[in-house]
Amino acid sequence: MGFPWRAAATPRGVAPLPEKGRTGADFETAWARRLPARLARVLIVEGPMRGAVRGVANPERTGLDRLSDLDTKKAVIFAANHHSHVDAPLLITSVPEPWRHRLVVGAAADYFFATRFTGALSALAMGAIPIDRSRVNRRSGDLAADLLEDDWSILIFPEGGRSPDGWGQPFRGGAAYLSVRTGAPVVPIHLEGTVRIMGRGMNRPRPGRTLVTFGNPLFPQPGDDARSLGARIEHAVYRLADEAATDWWAASRRAARGETPMLTGPEGPSWRRAWALGDRKGRRRKASRSWPNLD
Repeated sequence: MGFPWRAAATPRGVAPLPEKGRTGADFETAWARRLPARLARVLIVEGPMRGAVRGVANPERTGLDRLSDLDTKKAVIFAANHHSHVDAPLLITSVPEPWRHRLVVGAAADYFFATRFTGALSALAMGAIPIDRSRVNRRSGDLAADLLEDDWSILIFPEGGRSPDGWGQPFRGGAAYLSVRTGAPVVPIHLEGTVRIMGRGMNRPRPGRTLVTFGNPLFPQPGDDARSLGARIEHAVYRLADEAATDWWAASRRAARGETPMLTGPEGPSWRRAWALGDRKGRRRKASRSWPNLD
């Protein structure tokens, strides 16, 4: 038939090309953004995923009015703190339409794409794309930037992984880099309560209540680089955490004085950090509040 059913043999004396990887950062996810997979993901997200999130996390969502001025046809970078495997499905079901159904999730290549099965499941159910967190990987960055330019929104956890002890970790520059490169706005998000439901080391979820707080979109300014914009994103998430623990007015006053509490916790041995976290775990937000328009 003349059809090349198999690749040509490598001539003698020529070093064979390395085989293209099929797992980790090399996992191919383009198929998961085609129409059949997208329709299947809508059914998964709006059906079993939403039901499971409601039963396990019982979320309260606030601050969605802060996104009202964004162009719903343009891509957005959603950046949130990260404590639990519950975080991704909680946020996927919390991001408002129409971004929700044109959303990809930056997921750890060494964990979610370790095998072809887990990679396919992550790409189909969450729209995940592999992000190499062990080193700078140009392929991961180019893929995320290309998707943003094609008006796919992206959900990123700038801490790079789940918190090991319940306290936050310093933010990495991925979300800021993509925003500076593409001009896409960054929406900071703070998650409260997921560490109690299924923090690192827990084998099964423990149902509880969660709070998802959306912040004001941040746009890259002239002269911004990944470092300066990354610091603004990190501070915005810290301010949302303070707002969730107290109220909008108190958090705004502390932010104006430069006294917003950090989420990384006190320096010192693990017992001291665990003791300090005990007080923080007991905090509860009193009631839902709306934010005044100060324009």
